[in-house]
Amino acid sequence: MIVQSILFLMLLIAMGCQNKSDKIVIGNFGSMTGAEATFGISTRDGIILAMEEWNKAGGLLGKQIELKAYDNQGKPEEARLSVEKLINIDNVVAVLGEVASTRSLAGAPVAQQYKVPMITPSSTNPLVTQKGDYIFRVCFIDPFQGEVMAKFAYNSLNFKKAAVLRDSKSDYSMGLATYFIKTFTALGGQVVADEKYVSGDVDFKAQLTNIKSQQPEFIFVPGYYTEVGLIARQAREQGIKVPLMGGDGWDSEKLVEIGGEAINGSYFSNHYTVEDPRPEVQNFIKNYQARFGSKPDALAASGYDAAVILFQTIKSTGSIDPKAIRDGLAKVKDFKGVTGIISINEHRDAVKSAVVLQVQGKNFKFVETVNP
Repeated sequence: MIVQSILFLMLLIAMGCQNKSDKIVIGNFGSMTGAEATFGISTRDGIILAMEEWNKAGGLLGKQIELKAYDNQGKPEEARLSVEKLINIDNVVAVLGEVASTRSLAGAPVAQQYKVPMITPSSTNPLVTQKGDYIFRVCFIDPFQGEVMAKFAYNSLNFKKAAVLRDSKSDYSMGLATYFIKTFTALGGQVVADEKYVSGDVDFKAQLTNIKSQQPEFIFVPGYYTEVGLIARQAREQGIKVPLMGGDGWDSEKLVEIGGEAINGSYFSNHYTVEDPRPEVQNFIKNYQARFGSKPDALAASGYDAAVILFQTIKSTGSIDPKAIRDGLAKVKDFKGVTGIISINEHRDAVKSAVVLQVQGKNFKFVETVNP
């Protein structure tokens, strides 16, 4: 059995080497199943759209692009294993993913170890790109996102009393809450409650009871859409009428399916809005709908931007050498993406704007743009 396993692995590696000579292979890892499945599916579909457009136009360096994608089921350990398979078996020239910061933090050290460039489309925790000089992102980071929502609440809505309800097991949620609190209190606001839950929880009544007693003007919930929808429903059931606010982890059609009327009127920061009239945005929306039959969320747009930035970098450098790609990514400046004008700074983070959206029925309506 051991010998058979070794032979099978050698065959897979040989097949990977053969594929690499015929095509330019890129990798993607994401949560295609599990509590945040829409994140992984949307991101993968955005990447697929970019790949198909480039292949139709002639591919890269005279070769067609091939995508190898793995479902990590929303588990950090699976994320790490996915990156190992992409690099050691599929021989990818670069990795795109993940969405959730916790899973990017699991996969990034592997990409750094093998010196294969990794671009996360939408992991916003600052620690992700600190894993090494081969790790990049095309999205803003949580210090900026937290500042955006704190200033919006304090300056635009004139709110002075906040409650926070965050996921203690999520690097994304904990970091975003910290940066929000720092900015909101510096502005003169007061955080009257700071409660915690764990992803997968379905009962938030105890935390909401404590929050209600402090009479906040809004509740900042920097979590993912599944728990946020449930929190909204239970808040309304307890007579809490104030709006909820959050970050880009809210962006999914499932948010409204789960939260229903309870989430209506709440606000969150995001990477783009479908109302943006720029041709880059409207052409992307039209092509995505034609290909997949649904409106693209911000995760799809970010996946698309990450893929196009990678393809343009390979084209401009004329090489699939990992170091050449890495050096090219570090020089990206003023890229006109679907999610905005993107430049990569010295920390390999994207410098770009954010938008604030409000949930109105089944739609996420544009409220304002905030520049870095």
